[in-house]
Amino acid sequence: MKLLFFVIWILFSFFISCLNAQQDYTSFKIETFGGYVSANAIPFWLRSNNFGSVPLNGISGGFIGSARKDYMTDKQNFFNWGAGFEGRFNAGSEIGFTLIEGYGKVKLSIFELFAGRAKEIMGLCDTSLTSGPWAVSGTALGIPKIQAGIPEFYSIPIWGNIFAFKGQYAHGWLGNKQMYSGDTAQVNIKTYFHQVALYGRLGKPHWKMKLYGGFSHQAIWGHEEEYYNEDFTLSWFETYLYVITGKRYDKGVIQSTRLGNHLGSIDLGLEYQFSAIKLFLYRQNFYEAGALYHLANIQDGLNGISIEHKPDSSKIFRWEKIVFEFLYTKNQAGEPWSPPTPSPYENYYNHYQYAEGWSYKGIGLGTPFITSRKYVRSDLPAVTWQYFTNNRVMAFHFGFAGGMQKWAYLLKLSWSTNYGTYFTTDQEQTTDIPNPGSYGVFGEQKQFSAFLEVHRPIKNGFSVGSMLAFDTGNLLYNSSGIFLNLAKSF
Repeated sequence: MKLLFFVIWILFSFFISCLNAQQDYTSFKIETFGGYVSANAIPFWLRSNNFGSVPLNGISGGFIGSARKDYMTDKQNFFNWGAGFEGRFNAGSEIGFTLIEGYGKVKLSIFELFAGRAKEIMGLCDTSLTSGPWAVSGTALGIPKIQAGIPEFYSIPIWGNIFAFKGQYAHGWLGNKQMYSGDTAQVNIKTYFHQVALYGRLGKPHWKMKLYGGFSHQAIWGHEEEYYNEDFTLSWFETYLYVITGKRYDKGVIQSTRLGNHLGSIDLGLEYQFSAIKLFLYRQNFYEAGALYHLANIQDGLNGISIEHKPDSSKIFRWEKIVFEFLYTKNQAGEPWSPPTPSPYENYYNHYQYAEGWSYKGIGLGTPFITSRKYVRSDLPAVTWQYFTNNRVMAFHFGFAGGMQKWAYLLKLSWSTNYGTYFTTDQEQTTDIPNPGSYGVFGEQKQFSAFLEVHRPIKNGFSVGSMLAFDTGNLLYNSSGIFLNLAKSF
């Protein structure tokens, strides 16, 4: 209820302020859509990396409305402010409204204070065509949070602006999540979200080549006393300090336990600007329980190449960006040759306390290629307590953006081989899993998913477009979907 009143206050303040805001920094858009999705499943690229803006099964339609007030960028103002709203109304097999965005933000010099829900991804990657970063991919709805940070790279004014950095620190609310108590799930435990990120850039703003590096760290935590009972005696603030420092807790049956579900990535990137092409190479290294410190899961990671072309509107056919990515998550510090670590292997996105693992409202927060039981074919083997029944993946992803005359288009193609989890493989492994494969053998399941979006402006701010997607393979149910839309921007 408090969140609802908070969102209403933001939206009211936003629209009142927009009446007096400069028109150049305020935008509105209304879109109506209609189409069809297979009754058995929503195609992968219609539900992934769309920030919770997802169609219904079967025949459906609806509206999407958005309004934004952006920062003023043509003036060097010490104080700046912005706000945004986006909502989706679906009508079909069911009727419902989803708040995609609702936020307000203020900026003092280089510092920003943000509150609300927004579209967000986390990590070095190509944000428009990526298959999805490791920690926060933008598949689930944005987590409501308050956040302080430096949102854009700030060049340190010493050594000739050769070093720059940006970062953020946030506290969010996940609502109630199920937690396991023995073999059952215990409900109605309020949980919170901790997030911190810091990224640096080496290279002056005008240099052709720049190097990037940094990390993001996230944790789900909260109300541990309802899980551990009398053995847990920390206050809320003391628990928070344990979470943000990673300190382990010991008392009674609780033996050297890190509080919360922690996850993040350490990222590296290289950018080179040619005369008409910008090349960006990036690598995300994953960590959960500390295996990366020992390089035990160094094989796992997201590798990407983004090639961006300077647009040339004079040509009939044009390409704007190409992205290739390779995702590998099979190792998890559990292969026979993996270096030994103090902690067990990293069962990506699953957790022994949180029944739905690394998710928000039942949807995975990270890469959509790690699949929950919600989408995997029901005849594939799964472990009862594991929410993500497929987290050992090898995937190739291709993204393309371009245009032809007045039409703009975006294409995504993904191929993956999926191996389930270490509990559902009969392969040799150095984990402490008793009788691996006793739950059934997942095998190698191939999957292909495709997505095509086209749109073009008409006149007076109107545009028309279409989206087409389909899945075929042995991991997900075969499905297809097509939507037509008409939008008005003003």
